[in-house]
Amino acid sequence: MVFSSATFLFIFLPVVLLLYYLLPARGRNVWLLVASLLFYSWSEPRFIALLLVSITADYFIARAMDKAEGKKRKGWLAFSLVLNIGILAYFKYANFFIENVQQFYNWLGLVPFEWHKVALPVGISFVTFQKISYMVDVYRQDHPAQRRWDVLALYILMFPQLIAGPIIRYKEIVAQLADRSAQDTPRNRFNGLYRFLIGLSKKVLIANVLAQQVDIIFATAPGELAAGTAWLGMLAYTMQIYFDFAGYSDMALGLGRMFGFSFPENFNFPYISRSFTEFWKRWHITLGNWMKDYLYIPLGGNRKGTARTYLNLVTVFFLSGLWHGAAWTFAIWGLYHGLFLVLDKWGLRKLLEKAGRIPSTLLTFLFVMIGWVIFRADTLGYAAEYIGRLFAFTAPADGILLNTRFVVILIAATLCAFSGIFGKIESAVNGLYERSLTTHRAILVTLVMVALYVLNGSALLAGGFNPFIYFRF
Repeated sequence: MVFSSATFLFIFLPVVLLLYYLLPARGRNVWLLVASLLFYSWSEPRFIALLLVSITADYFIARAMDKAEGKKRKGWLAFSLVLNIGILAYFKYANFFIENVQQFYNWLGLVPFEWHKVALPVGISFVTFQKISYMVDVYRQDHPAQRRWDVLALYILMFPQLIAGPIIRYKEIVAQLADRSAQDTPRNRFNGLYRFLIGLSKKVLIANVLAQQVDIIFATAPGELAAGTAWLGMLAYTMQIYFDFAGYSDMALGLGRMFGFSFPENFNFPYISRSFTEFWKRWHITLGNWMKDYLYIPLGGNRKGTARTYLNLVTVFFLSGLWHGAAWTFAIWGLYHGLFLVLDKWGLRKLLEKAGRIPSTLLTFLFVMIGWVIFRADTLGYAAEYIGRLFAFTAPADGILLNTRFVVILIAATLCAFSGIFGKIESAVNGLYERSLTTHRAILVTLVMVALYVLNGSALLAGGFNPFIYFRF
């Protein structure tokens, strides 16, 4: 089940919210956990047992680690990391590993062996990162181990952020799991619904429209694309992945508010960044913070000299690329971003700042877009050909027709993505869901929400492209 489905919007969510609000405070966590299990079971019933068993293992390991000291404490942490990373590695990377071994066999002239592909549980990357953060935080004594199994399970399986984040660290939400009375207010529920519908609109009315044309362009051999079409395809995918993922994050944060939770922000106008360093402070913010706290700093961060700092950055982003997907395109995309972060530290960032706001923003955006080509391509060969086609200005016409709706949505999406370059707009958007609930604003926002609900509902009932890009990660 996905947020942008008729089943979720017209059946699941209304029923879950109604029963949640009718229940007394002491029963709401249990109901939310049950709803989350139903949500995940809708599409992945075969993996529910795996999730529950692994959560139970983490529950007991954390409690044992909480009581242990010295090497025993470190041993429990190591055991948990091996368990969680092992599960992720098997389900996410076993096929990738075997495929590369098979290719090596072919290169040697050997007969490939049979292999039944392993199915990938939806959201396993996000679940694993939250489980690791919980275990590491207990080890660091940032908070004690959770005494209630159901509360830990709710933290890991809560459906608003279960499939594609944001990645929420346990210490950011532990107090809310115990008591949300201060945040469970009519204003927060109202603003949460508003944010949910804004996110749904980003997904359904923008990302889905762009996706249809992007799929056509990227299904075409690069040699058959005109340079102009290749540029449009790259720009369209750049906007598609942003509005798709940021739309999901808005929906997750909006749902969280409707249930009394306050989740961390995940996006802040990433395409107005003046460097890759700034980009990663604005794009998938919770992932960047997670990598910094649980990978970059433990590797040594910038404390062990310049060369080691560069190596740590490249290592972190190489692993980040593989976290996004089990393919060499994702690994190279991660290395690509790691390289630019090293160049930023080497002086590129200062050079771009001297060039001025507009040149630095446009140059950063150009290289971010080229990175998205690598991310989107099925193979490295396709990515290389596509990037080459961008600069093959003598290429013939390709016959790909761009409909008016696509062009209008692409222009509007691009303008919206860059509107944050004006400080007042950035501040206004960031404070949009914190405003007080006056009568005038309530009426105006209600009318907007009704219009968005009708538009999105009509688009969904009419059918069409719908999956979230990050659901496969």
